[in-house]
Amino acid sequence: MRHPEVVLRTAEETRAWGERLGRLLRAGDLVVLTGELGAGKTTLTQGIAEGLGVRGPITSPTFVIARVHPSLVGGPALVHVDAYRLGGFAELDDLDLDASIEDSVTIVEWGHGLAEGLAEDRVEVTLTGDDERHVTLTASGPRWEDEQARELLDALADVP
Repeated sequence: MRHPEVVLRTAEETRAWGERLGRLLRAGDLVVLTGELGAGKTTLTQGIAEGLGVRGPITSPTFVIARVHPSLVGGPALVHVDAYRLGGFAELDDLDLDASIEDSVTIVEWGHGLAEGLAEDRVEVTLTGDDERHVTLTASGPRWEDEQARELLDALADVP
């Protein structure tokens, strides 16, 4: 299910929108982030982390590939992955993310074409633009098919 495009004009709006998304996520959710360098993927992840209430700081895991941020509020941990340097699904699979995916919220930056096989239930977020970020969100899987989940995601159509 694809949702209307949202335009976020600042890094603060991107973080705030991410925080709202983070409050909707639960253990087992996969978020696949797509966008060019500087599109706001890590900024969005910082907001999601705030919404989840996990320990920070949230920085791009480009050189360590994956970081785990435990919850500070009794919720799921955040597993933050940067797939930019990975050569394909086999290398992503070598990270054994499926071992923690049911217990965590997993975010994969640069994950389009690689991470979709990690979970049936996923949210794909695409960020485009330089000064303003144009964000599209597509939710897939049974988790997002009921009316309540659709209403929650539809609420993200409003800019913070």
